[in-house]
Amino acid sequence: MEIYDDILQTLGDTPLVKLSRFSPVGATLAAKVEYFNPGSSVKARIGIAMIAAAEREGLLEPGATIAETT
Repeated sequence: MEIYDDILQTLGDTPLVKLSRFSPVGATLAAKVEYFNPGSSVKARIGIAMIAAAEREGLLEPGATIAETT
Protein backbone atom coordinates (compact mmCIF):
# COMPACT_ATOMS: atom_id res chain seq x y z
CA MET A 1 0.00 0.00 0.00
CA GLU A 2 1.38 3.38 -0.98
CA ILE A 3 1.39 6.25 1.52
CA TYR A 4 0.95 9.68 -0.04
CA ASP A 5 2.33 13.00 1.19
CA ASP A 6 -0.74 14.94 0.11
CA ILE A 7 -4.37 14.15 -0.80
CA LEU A 8 -3.84 15.78 -4.21
CA GLN A 9 -1.46 12.95 -5.12
CA THR A 10 -4.36 10.51 -4.99
CA LEU A 11 -6.44 12.27 -7.65
CA GLY A 12 -6.64 10.74 -11.09
CA ASP A 13 -5.95 7.15 -10.05
CA THR A 14 -9.54 5.94 -10.01
CA PRO A 15 -9.48 2.16 -9.67
CA LEU A 16 -11.07 -0.06 -12.29
CA VAL A 17 -12.85 -3.21 -11.15
CA LYS A 18 -13.45 -6.11 -13.52
CA LEU A 19 -17.12 -7.11 -13.70
CA SER A 20 -16.64 -10.78 -14.52
CA ARG A 21 -20.21 -11.84 -13.74
CA PHE A 22 -21.63 -9.36 -16.26
CA SER A 23 -19.06 -9.69 -19.07
CA PRO A 24 -20.04 -11.38 -22.30
CA VAL A 25 -17.79 -14.25 -23.33
CA GLY A 26 -14.60 -12.90 -24.89
CA ALA A 27 -15.07 -9.37 -23.55
CA THR A 28 -13.73 -7.53 -20.53
CA LEU A 29 -16.16 -5.25 -18.74
CA ALA A 30 -14.80 -2.87 -16.11
CA ALA A 31 -16.26 -0.13 -13.93
CA LYS A 32 -14.53 2.97 -12.58
CA VAL A 33 -15.04 3.21 -8.82
CA GLU A 34 -15.37 6.98 -8.50
CA TYR A 35 -16.28 6.96 -4.82
CA PHE A 36 -12.64 6.05 -4.08
CA ASN A 37 -11.63 9.51 -5.33
CA PRO A 38 -11.22 12.04 -2.49
CA GLY A 39 -13.57 14.45 -4.25
CA SER A 40 -15.91 11.69 -5.47
CA SER A 41 -15.80 13.17 -8.94
CA VAL A 42 -14.15 12.71 -12.32
CA LYS A 43 -13.80 16.51 -12.47
CA ALA A 44 -10.95 16.58 -9.93
CA ARG A 45 -8.10 16.44 -12.45
CA ILE A 46 -9.45 19.27 -14.59
CA GLY A 47 -10.15 21.29 -11.45
CA ILE A 48 -6.55 20.97 -10.30
CA ALA A 49 -5.32 21.96 -13.78
CA MET A 50 -7.59 25.03 -13.79
CA ILE A 51 -6.46 26.11 -10.32
CA ALA A 52 -2.78 25.66 -11.22
CA ALA A 53 -3.25 27.72 -14.40
CA ALA A 54 -5.05 30.49 -12.48
CA GLU A 55 -2.23 30.59 -9.92
CA ARG A 56 0.44 30.77 -12.65
CA GLU A 57 -1.42 33.60 -14.38
CA GLY A 58 -1.91 35.53 -11.14
CA LEU A 59 -5.69 35.20 -11.29
CA LEU A 60 -5.89 33.27 -8.03
CA GLU A 61 -4.12 34.69 -5.03
CA PRO A 62 -3.46 33.17 -1.58
CA GLY A 63 -6.57 33.39 0.58
CA ALA A 64 -8.96 33.56 -2.38
CA THR A 65 -12.17 31.53 -2.30
CA ILE A 66 -13.02 28.94 -4.95
CA ALA A 67 -16.67 27.88 -5.36
CA GLU A 68 -17.41 24.59 -7.15
CA THR A 69 -21.03 24.80 -8.27
CA THR A 70 -21.90 21.38 -9.65
